[in-house]
Amino acid sequence: MEKIKIVIVDDSPFSISILKDVLEEKGFEVIGEAGSLQETIEVVQQKKPDLVTMDMTIPGTDGLECTRAIHKIDQNIKVVIVSSMKDDEIVKKAKENKVVGYVQKPVDPDEITTVIKRAMAGDDLLLELNKIYFDAFKESFSNNLNRVGKTIPTYREDTELKDTENSRGISVVIGIIGKCSGRMIFDLSKETAKKLAEIALKREVKSMDECLAMAGEFANIIAGNACSILNRKNEVFGLRVAPPTIFHGESLKISKSMLKTKYVLGETPFGEMYLNVGFKRGEQEWT
Repeated sequence: MEKIKIVIVDDSPFSISILKDVLEEKGFEVIGEAGSLQETIEVVQQKKPDLVTMDMTIPGTDGLECTRAIHKIDQNIKVVIVSSMKDDEIVKKAKENKVVGYVQKPVDPDEITTVIKRAMAGDDLLLELNKIYFDAFKESFSNNLNRVGKTIPTYREDTELKDTENSRGISVVIGIIGKCSGRMIFDLSKETAKKLAEIALKREVKSMDECLAMAGEFANIIAGNACSILNRKNEVFGLRVAPPTIFHGESLKISKSMLKTKYVLGETPFGEMYLNVGFKRGEQEWT
């Protein structure tokens, strides 16, 4: 894989020297530097970098004007702000100007490496995720069912969902965000949820609300643990889960998603549990 080519824009030669050392030690190729708007335009036109690190304080201008000038030359060049200043208003303006990441000085080498790799990640990242994500979700499901119910599910063969199918009664939907975005559906019957809740609570459930809450929390744990497994394999994924949304009723349908998803049925002593997960290329949120 070719090295990511980077231009550093900063009015401080000392800051440029420090950042250049950090980036080169992490395997990036620093191909130019600039300390003003005009120098930025010239070096970007000549060097054609993949990414520019941008200070916010530039004599006679600022990092956002320099960013706009870069994108007039080539809108595909990524810009990451590297600045001592960071507050909500600056971050908001940076996002509006299509900045892809923000790192505060003094720069942490691992942080800026992750930000740059996320910014430059393309379809290959989704391909990598598609090879490993479902095993991670099944591992998380098995581990957490064992913790709660002291049992391991028996899986039927993994399948790609092609048509709409009937819910078993309760469906929990978990949104997943990151450089790749997706969602998980955990589906089970009300009776299965009741049995699982009673095992977890070590008492009889008082209402259906307790069953729904248990299903939601269990699904949230499965998704959260699975995302942690995947992030440990490649921190560039940057996966995070959204709060669960719980649907229940007698005529629920699980429809085919715009995502390409896989599903599996887990046979357990409490009843059948259904897991459906899929991802697509997304955009990493940053603050």
